[in-house]
Amino acid sequence: MTGISARPGLTKPGYNWRVVDIVVAALISIAGGVIFWAWDQMALVVTPVTAGYPPLGGLIAGGWMIPAVLGMLVVRKPGAAIFCEMVAATSELIMGNQYGTTVLISGLLQGLGAELIFLAFMYKKFNLPVSLLAGAGAGLFCGLNDSFLPWGWNIAYEVGDKLAYIVFCTISGAVIAGALAWIATRGLAKTGVLSAFASRKAASEPVFS
Repeated sequence: MTGISARPGLTKPGYNWRVVDIVVAALISIAGGVIFWAWDQMALVVTPVTAGYPPLGGLIAGGWMIPAVLGMLVVRKPGAAIFCEMVAATSELIMGNQYGTTVLISGLLQGLGAELIFLAFMYKKFNLPVSLLAGAGAGLFCGLNDSFLPWGWNIAYEVGDKLAYIVFCTISGAVIAGALAWIATRGLAKTGVLSAFASRKAASEPVFS
């Protein structure tokens, strides 16, 4: 028996991607790319405002993580967070941005940060706490990427400022990506558009359990 087949929890038929999963995840991602582009423009406005203490810019970072959490909450398949975040980042790159190709690295890491949280719960929990944790995970990876990796925009920050930025990104990820994506999923479920997904019952699922 192979290592993969020995883990039935991740090989159930319900975890296999269908065509509808790919299509909807792609649509979420493309919409996310538009959000990313809009967030890029907002960042240009916010930067002068936070000039007195630049790490505060991390408080808006959560907007760049919405597709990762929303995509997983809707599709509920392994890899959805990474897929949605990467496609959204690619869309952002195509539309043009001030960050260049580094958005692809950011997309991968932010998607991974969210993905690991859902993996920790074996892709079986999609309640508010897990959604908040997923957003926080994406934010944490965003902050680490921006602050410590060679291409990071905050590489010149003092250590204390880097840590503050990471904390702000984590909080922003939890609130903007985690909470808003969870609310959006419940709203979509109420409309009936998620009838082809397990998330169709999101509106009636327990908030905390």
